Amino acid sequence: MILFIIITARGETMLQRALGSGWGVLLSGMVIAGLTFADLSPEAWKVIIVSGLLATPVMLYHKQLRHFVLLPSCIALIGGMMLVLMTMNQ
Repeated sequence: MILFIIITARGETMLQRALGSGWGVLLSGMVIAGLTFADLSPEAWKVIIVSGLLATPVMLYHKQLRHFVLLPSCIALIGGMMLVLMTMNQ
Protein backbone atom coordinates (compact mmCIF):
# COMPACT_ATOMS: atom_id res chain seq x y z
CA MET A 1 0.00 0.00 0.00
CA ILE A 2 2.84 2.36 0.83
CA LEU A 3 4.48 1.71 -2.55
CA PHE A 4 1.19 2.60 -4.28
CA ILE A 5 1.01 5.89 -2.38
CA ILE A 6 4.61 6.75 -3.29
CA ILE A 7 4.00 5.92 -6.95
CA THR A 8 0.89 8.08 -7.13
CA ALA A 9 2.61 10.94 -5.32
CA ARG A 10 5.68 10.90 -7.57
CA GLY A 11 3.95 10.20 -10.84
CA GLU A 12 4.18 7.50 -13.46
CA THR A 13 7.98 7.72 -13.89
CA MET A 14 8.45 6.15 -10.45
CA LEU A 15 6.44 3.12 -11.58
CA GLN A 16 8.53 2.81 -14.73
CA ARG A 17 11.75 2.92 -12.74
CA ALA A 18 10.53 0.29 -10.29
CA LEU A 19 9.54 -2.10 -13.06
CA GLY A 20 12.48 -1.27 -15.32
CA SER A 21 14.92 -3.53 -13.51
CA GLY A 22 12.66 -6.56 -13.65
CA TRP A 23 14.08 -7.53 -17.03
CA GLY A 24 17.42 -8.35 -15.39
CA VAL A 25 15.80 -10.97 -13.21
CA LEU A 26 13.71 -12.37 -16.04
CA LEU A 27 16.62 -12.57 -18.48
CA SER A 28 18.82 -14.25 -15.88
CA GLY A 29 16.03 -16.69 -15.09
CA MET A 30 15.68 -17.58 -18.76
CA VAL A 31 19.43 -18.21 -19.04
CA ILE A 32 19.39 -20.49 -16.01
CA ALA A 33 16.24 -22.23 -17.29
CA GLY A 34 18.09 -22.95 -20.53
CA LEU A 35 21.08 -24.29 -18.59
CA THR A 36 18.89 -26.69 -16.64
CA PHE A 37 18.23 -28.64 -19.82
CA ALA A 38 22.01 -29.06 -20.29
CA ASP A 39 22.12 -31.42 -17.27
CA LEU A 40 25.12 -29.75 -15.63
CA SER A 41 26.97 -31.25 -12.70
CA PRO A 42 26.94 -29.57 -9.27
CA GLU A 43 30.54 -28.47 -9.83
CA ALA A 44 29.53 -26.67 -13.03
CA TRP A 45 26.72 -24.92 -11.16
CA LYS A 46 29.24 -23.83 -8.51
CA VAL A 47 31.45 -22.35 -11.25
CA ILE A 48 28.46 -20.44 -12.63
CA ILE A 49 27.63 -19.10 -9.16
CA VAL A 50 31.22 -18.02 -8.44
CA SER A 51 31.58 -16.35 -11.84
CA GLY A 52 28.35 -14.43 -11.24
CA LEU A 53 29.54 -13.36 -7.80
CA LEU A 54 32.91 -12.23 -9.16
CA ALA A 55 31.38 -10.36 -12.11
CA THR A 56 29.02 -8.37 -9.88
CA PRO A 57 31.62 -6.12 -8.16
CA VAL A 58 33.54 -5.73 -11.42
CA MET A 59 30.40 -4.44 -13.09
CA LEU A 60 29.66 -2.15 -10.14
CA TYR A 61 32.92 -0.26 -10.64
CA HIS A 62 32.58 0.04 -14.44
CA LYS A 63 30.76 3.19 -15.52
CA GLN A 64 28.81 1.74 -18.42
CA LEU A 65 28.26 -1.80 -17.12
CA ARG A 66 26.95 -0.54 -13.77
CA HIS A 67 23.42 -0.43 -15.16
CA PHE A 68 23.46 -4.17 -15.91
CA VAL A 69 24.64 -5.37 -12.49
CA LEU A 70 21.46 -7.40 -11.94
CA LEU A 71 22.41 -9.87 -14.66
CA PRO A 72 25.38 -11.60 -12.96
CA SER A 73 23.99 -11.24 -9.45
CA CYS A 74 20.67 -12.80 -10.42
CA ILE A 75 22.45 -15.55 -12.32
CA ALA A 76 24.38 -16.33 -9.13
CA LEU A 77 21.21 -16.21 -7.04
CA ILE A 78 19.08 -18.35 -9.33
CA GLY A 79 22.01 -20.71 -9.95
CA GLY A 80 22.31 -21.17 -6.19
CA MET A 81 18.63 -21.99 -5.99
CA MET A 82 19.03 -24.57 -8.74
CA LEU A 83 22.01 -26.11 -6.94
CA VAL A 84 19.97 -26.42 -3.74
CA LEU A 85 17.10 -28.02 -5.66
CA MET A 86 19.50 -30.47 -7.32
CA THR A 87 21.04 -31.54 -4.01
CA MET A 88 17.62 -31.95 -2.39
CA ASN A 89 16.46 -34.29 -5.17
CA GLN A 90 19.44 -36.64 -4.81
